Amino acid sequence: MWLATAEAAPKFPAMVFANLQDRLRAALGVTPAPVVAVIRLAGVIGTVSPFRPGLTLSALAQPLERAFGLRNLKAVALALNSPGGSAAQSSLIHRRVRALAAEKNVPVLAFAEDVAASGGYWLACAADEIYVDDTSIIGSIGVITAGFGFPDLLRRIGVERRVYAIGPRKGMLDPFRPEQPDEVERLKALQSDLFGSFKELVMSRRGGRLKASPEELFTGEFWSGKRAVELGLADGIGDLRSVMRARFGDKVRLVPVGGARGWLRRRLRVAEAPDPAEWTTGFIAAVEERLWWDRYGL
Repeated sequence: MWLATAEAAPKFPAMVFANLQDRLRAALGVTPAPVVAVIRLAGVIGTVSPFRPGLTLSALAQPLERAFGLRNLKAVALALNSPGGSAAQSSLIHRRVRALAAEKNVPVLAFAEDVAASGGYWLACAADEIYVDDTSIIGSIGVITAGFGFPDLLRRIGVERRVYAIGPRKGMLDPFRPEQPDEVERLKALQSDLFGSFKELVMSRRGGRLKASPEELFTGEFWSGKRAVELGLADGIGDLRSVMRARFGDKVRLVPVGGARGWLRRRLRVAEAPDPAEWTTGFIAAVEERLWWDRYGL
């Protein structure tokens, strides 16, 4: 029967087909199947480069609105696979998910795949329940800043660097001059503020479910999914499909919701060619992104 399967209309996006299906079921007097919106949050959080967009609120705002607006919605599932990234974007995305969940009175469940660490765990805490695989990597509740120092490089190659700034701290942490202890202290103070916000969020979201002390949990350490459940950082072992079928029945519809592209762009498969002058920036961004995953052996 045409109503029973989305494969019968492959040209329709999954979300559009789901809404059409619900309307037809209602018109025919058929009880609609429960719907779970699935939003995939995969990659580094924040803008990696113009050619490698990461997870940002601007990119996710519309998909989130669509997900929480589906008919017969029973839950929203976050399919997570992120090693972290921008603290600000993690906070903004988390806040938007919680606001929509409260507005629509819909539960949110997170499902970690390879990794939900650092900012990735921040996103997981937007869910009312967190599920992991035995082998997922979970945690890394901390703040890190990394960079390079080249104080002697320019002198060795005969280049004079000229910097003009107003403000005694405007050139703070300049990689082309020796590291200054007072500037490092200022950076650590900033990190401490971010770390405090991260800890407060985990405590507010996980609360009584945590089974270990802050001294053990908030060290930047990360654990396997199995150990994360034991520590109370996650609620159970399970994958998205199995958990949702167990909760809402075998007829539950999992509807993927993602970013939309323009009709003409989809038809012509238009891809903007990057400026050759920016290839170096893109390459460096790709290396930095790779380093995020390498921290967890992925």
